[in-house]
Amino acid sequence: MTDEKTPKNRYRLDDPALIRGLTQPRISRRGMLAAGAMGMAAMAMPRFARADSGAKPTPLDAKWEKWWKEQKPTKELVFANWPYYMDVTDDGKDHPSLDEFTKQSGIDVKYLEVIQDNASFYAKIAPVLKSGQPIGNDLIVMTNGWQLTELLMQDFMIPLWQEKIPNFFKNASPSVISPSYDKDNKHSIVWQSGMTGIAYNPKLTGREITSFEDLFDPKFAGHIGMFTDLSELGSAGLLMAGIDPTTSTPDDWKKAAAKLEEQKKKGLVRQYYDQSYITALENGDIWLTQAWSGDVFQANAKGFKDLKFIIPKEGGMIWHDNMMIPKGAKNPLSALEYMNYYYTPEAAGTIEDYINYICPVPAAQAFIKDQLKDPDVADSELVFPSDEMYAKVHEFYAYKSYDDYQLWQSTFSPIVQG
Repeated sequence: MTDEKTPKNRYRLDDPALIRGLTQPRISRRGMLAAGAMGMAAMAMPRFARADSGAKPTPLDAKWEKWWKEQKPTKELVFANWPYYMDVTDDGKDHPSLDEFTKQSGIDVKYLEVIQDNASFYAKIAPVLKSGQPIGNDLIVMTNGWQLTELLMQDFMIPLWQEKIPNFFKNASPSVISPSYDKDNKHSIVWQSGMTGIAYNPKLTGREITSFEDLFDPKFAGHIGMFTDLSELGSAGLLMAGIDPTTSTPDDWKKAAAKLEEQKKKGLVRQYYDQSYITALENGDIWLTQAWSGDVFQANAKGFKDLKFIIPKEGGMIWHDNMMIPKGAKNPLSALEYMNYYYTPEAAGTIEDYINYICPVPAAQAFIKDQLKDPDVADSELVFPSDEMYAKVHEFYAYKSYDDYQLWQSTFSPIVQG
């Protein structure tokens, strides 16, 4: 499932969001969304329905409090996002959730599918932001990783007026509260998430897969897939070595690289894959592989019912795509209003029913099941993970500097390139 819009010579080892296929069209679970569904209330709340972390809005410093209070409401919003990352009607002409937002708020949304990968989008906007000029977007979506960290380190994003997004604190999953890369959600709130674990075909493995140890079993030699994405590959190596990637050190990275090199030298890995791993798994070329939760959901939705996704006993990873407001935004209050709208069960549920990644609003589960009548999505642990799954995943290491980032890259790139 390589991205047909992204030529192979533009492939980057350092951009996990591009590799994992956010630019792939989602399979709509319902086609045309039910008329009037957005106006209906969600029913009983499932687990994780409230952010039990006790998180509260963080007060702004005096400078930014003054700045926000000087802003005037507008009736426009320019929203830059990835392709195929918003609900859409079967004819492709309308986005029901955006239309409902306009109906409720009076704010017209100019929705732009212009982010093909983090690296190229960062390269486009960073020079403009550095010059103090607006980029023309009020709301952007970026994946946690080096480019997002650099945007925050360069002070290119506007601190959020969190008092204006109460639905985030009311409805957000604990998994998206105060992530390691943006403590207290000072500049960002999550759009969608995904988990990285192991996918496999039990008909081919002949047994259930539970651990990274299974990726070292000689029985599967030549039928194991690993990722080319260095953030993912290195994190898997750390988990194999019993090390938490979030708090790892350069010395830990060397241990992880040694573990991955051992796996490689034993001839266990068929290939280090980009997004094409899911096709290899569907075709039976590989039997078990590193995998992204959303891809396995989509593959099963297409009819590959044999595929399973698990978080291994050693743990897995969770990544987040984040909404942020860049400096120079002309409609920052509109951006805040959309963020607050998105964190309602109705809006999040309508969008989730189409894009099928991990929903940051647990109460949307009941809305999808009871109002949209889509139990396939509502009951899937790949969309609404269980407490057990959440307890086993880790945040990615947050780079402290460009040198830090380069050291990670140089540690793990020989595994893929050698």
